[in-house]
Amino acid sequence: MNDSAFYQFFDACVGNWVTERTYHYLTRQEVERSHTEFMIQPVPLDCKAQVLTDNGYPDQPDLDQLPGFHLEFNTISDKGERVNQALNMLFVPQREDSYLLLGDYLRDRAYEEAKPIIAQFRFNTENRELLMTTFYTQVVSVDSITLINPRLRIRRILNYRRPAPGEPLQEVLLAGFGVEQKQGT
Repeated sequence: MNDSAFYQFFDACVGNWVTERTYHYLTRQEVERSHTEFMIQPVPLDCKAQVLTDNGYPDQPDLDQLPGFHLEFNTISDKGERVNQALNMLFVPQREDSYLLLGDYLRDRAYEEAKPIIAQFRFNTENRELLMTTFYTQVVSVDSITLINPRLRIRRILNYRRPAPGEPLQEVLLAGFGVEQKQGT
């Protein structure tokens, strides 16, 4: 496994980004566009430890080696709705499987529900795609970020109605697509 691609992905993500997204709400047949400006910074070591604590997650021996971000974003929709949020996140690799790195994705505040949450991630070293799956109370969010180059990312978000335990994801409630471009140098 070439985990250097994993760390290169996170290094490339640091900076200021602008994204234009389109959201398709399938249950109500609506389309919404939004503009987001966001800043990604490495998360300090004390904040990494706090993310672990907030989630009741075991201490990690090489905490300084785990990638994580402090993310702040401001979104305005074409309907004039605004969302501003800041959160800290941490990625804890658990195992390797061929060209995939799998692990836990922890946040001190989730997007859908304002509480700490543990999700799963899968990083594909061949196409530089980070796939994050979060089980919320009502939905399951599958969020993909593909790093095309250090200045361009493609985003895909699928929210499914949360199925009964053991059942597959089937009913898509929302599909979102975005182009994210790094600003500045």
